[in-house]
Amino acid sequence: MEQLVFRDADVVDGSGEPAYRADVVVDRGRIVSIVKEAAGAGCQRPEAMRELDAEGLVLSPGFIDMHAHSDLAVLRDPDHSAKAAQGVTLEVLGQDGLSYAPVDDRTLAEVRATITGWNGHGDDIDFDWRSVGEYLDRLDRGIAVNAAYLIPQGTVRMLAVGWEDREATPQELDRMRQLVAEGMEQGAVGMSSGLTYTPGMYAKDAELTELCRVVASYGGYYCPHHRSYGAGALEAYEEMVELAREAGCSLHLAHATMNFGVNKGRAPELLTLLDEALAAGADITLDTYPYTPGCTTLVAMLPSWAHEGGPEAMLKRLADEETSARIRHDVEVVGSDGCHGVPMDWNTIEISGVSDPGLGDYVGRTVQESADLRGESPWVTVRRLLVQDRLGPTILQHVGHEENVQAIMRHRVHTGGSDGILQGAKPHPRAYGTFPQYLGHYVRELGVLSLEECVAHLTSRPAARLRLPDRGLIREGYRADLVLFDPRTVAAGSTYENPRALPTGIPHVLVDGQFVIEDGRRTDVLAGRAVRRSPV
Repeated sequence: MEQLVFRDADVVDGSGEPAYRADVVVDRGRIVSIVKEAAGAGCQRPEAMRELDAEGLVLSPGFIDMHAHSDLAVLRDPDHSAKAAQGVTLEVLGQDGLSYAPVDDRTLAEVRATITGWNGHGDDIDFDWRSVGEYLDRLDRGIAVNAAYLIPQGTVRMLAVGWEDREATPQELDRMRQLVAEGMEQGAVGMSSGLTYTPGMYAKDAELTELCRVVASYGGYYCPHHRSYGAGALEAYEEMVELAREAGCSLHLAHATMNFGVNKGRAPELLTLLDEALAAGADITLDTYPYTPGCTTLVAMLPSWAHEGGPEAMLKRLADEETSARIRHDVEVVGSDGCHGVPMDWNTIEISGVSDPGLGDYVGRTVQESADLRGESPWVTVRRLLVQDRLGPTILQHVGHEENVQAIMRHRVHTGGSDGILQGAKPHPRAYGTFPQYLGHYVRELGVLSLEECVAHLTSRPAARLRLPDRGLIREGYRADLVLFDPRTVAAGSTYENPRALPTGIPHVLVDGQFVIEDGRRTDVLAGRAVRRSPV
């Protein structure tokens, strides 16, 4: 690694303090010198083997994606420009309670089938790991950007209990505690849950509290996708706050928002809840993406009882006329727990990807549009898609509210997370655009946040949550995970029509002092590694 000086950069250091002009020297993966312009004419300017003219550009710490679904993408795609080109230098994987470690042969097959829509089936991946530590070791062979890992509670429940909707026995709970402890000891930074996804949603609060106590004992945090973002959303947030308080565990609320018509304009109620908990001493943070639609799998919209027994059991239920009619009633009339207790409006569900290329005509259309074209009911369309694509379709769910998005991103414990699903012909543009969307649209165009505030949300705040002592700020001795961008032009290139377009205005990105993006182009450097939990 060569010595490098960023000359005359406008340093936004991640602290939230005003920018300052400085020369910043990087050597052997660390920031070794910061010489501010205010030091005066008599101060000798630093020299280095290489000089990069940063006049008019902002130098900031690398962005931390607090909610990523790149668990397999970092292995299959060494380029990984989806994140590197945004200035992301660290992703947090293992989200929403479902990922690929810890597993055994049975649960690995089940997880692969369950989240095909998130990560692909993985036929191109050598699954040569089973434990959390082995997965992190696999990342250490070299990836585009750094990655931390959350123990997925749903996968843990798969291992210990299976797919049954029941309370765990004392022996099964002990096994889950052991699995969580092992994952934390091997380097995980916390535990995630997907409490609208099976089988994790079958866990009652008492079970989750016991697992969170284990996480807390290692200094980790709990990251729930809680039980509702629709009907009962505020109560679901309250449930997580109380659970974390009972467990004595730090809490990070995943993709925290208030969606569906029942929650229009209700973000202030959520923020009041958080402020009261923070004032009482709770340790809470949250992440959001700067868009209104959500993104998940189509099968996730179905009621939890239909998932019991796993993916093959779900496919059998869909094939049975009587059971399929019951599922339809729950989804369209009652409002299934998979769809946050809100009766389905098929106009809001856009198919964004399928596993079978033969089903590509559905992509980019809402379920209602595809049904109308075929002269059939939306449920017939959904059922056919799920069966023929073996639960593979991903969706955009157009149920968000801009005023809620803006209100939540202003909060002092807010961090950025893409929730980026990279699969499908037309993925959500947040996968390729979240961080420049914050900087370009919400900072420069709308002024929702100042540049200094926004960079702090994307750097030092997440680094503090992850308990990383030498990342998230521009300080001497800190790791040289850095982004150089143009505040006048930085913008997301991705759109709903062209979701894989790369951003503009981010010419240079360094991971561990090495260029992964140089002059706006991806290099062949694989400087990323697993970032393991710091000792308590």
